[in-house]
Amino acid sequence: MAIGVFDSGVGGLTVHRALVRRFPNADFVYLADQANAPIGGRSGEQIVDLTRACCERLFAEGCDLVVLACNTASAIALRRLQQTWLPGYRRDLGRPVNVLGIIVPTIEAATGLPWEHEPERRGEKVEQLDVLGVFSTPATATSRVYEIEIDKRRQDVAVFSEPCPNLAPMIESGAGHDEMRAEVARHVAALAGRIGRQPDRAILGCTHYEIIADLFREALPPGTPLIHQPDATADAIETYLERHLEYAAGTAGVRRFLTTGEPGLQNGLVATFWGAPLRFEAV
Repeated sequence: MAIGVFDSGVGGLTVHRALVRRFPNADFVYLADQANAPIGGRSGEQIVDLTRACCERLFAEGCDLVVLACNTASAIALRRLQQTWLPGYRRDLGRPVNVLGIIVPTIEAATGLPWEHEPERRGEKVEQLDVLGVFSTPATATSRVYEIEIDKRRQDVAVFSEPCPNLAPMIESGAGHDEMRAEVARHVAALAGRIGRQPDRAILGCTHYEIIADLFREALPPGTPLIHQPDATADAIETYLERHLEYAAGTAGVRRFLTTGEPGLQNGLVATFWGAPLRFEAV
């Protein structure tokens, strides 16, 4: 069997690469729903339907476990799929399968607390606020998942989200470095303007943004810590597989890259990030 990795496009490759480094002998199937990208501006029902369809495809390709390497899908679709779709689907399929997201590991990394941590009591005096900026798609920002879940756990962390509607499409199309540098700088300035100062830390809350993490480091004050979702996700998946031996990751080191969009070589930006030309197969 294999581990499936899903994203609307090439952003999930950042998570995929971290998982491959962590599990070099495991089998992986990556699926990019490029025919329907970007999904960050779609309705909630559309996001749920598209995510479910891609999970079904990955399960049909032999995956036991699917990682939603997409903040939008994790924020909008994951809980619905886990609660209302997966139980019946498992019964019909006749084998254990599961879908996991990347937001829980990111929140654990941002708070330094396990997901099951008891919520903090209200009313305790906070001496100093840690201001956390989240750069994300509009759908993730609208969900307020980071604000809600971090506030439950850490009263001393204030979260501010900045929706970046154009960045993921720019990365998908291989936009020029200068064009993306200006777009990142604009969003960093906009977030600082709403906060009243720059954030103390930042989450790149769309996996596409890891591909241009250098531009965020350049736009933010020197030394601003970035919480990296790929590493946090790899940590979480390693722990999960140690506890759930029913999910087989495979041992042949297979790597497959699928797309619902146009098959073939990905753009030069992706090739530079990946370290080699990368070709997707059609599904």
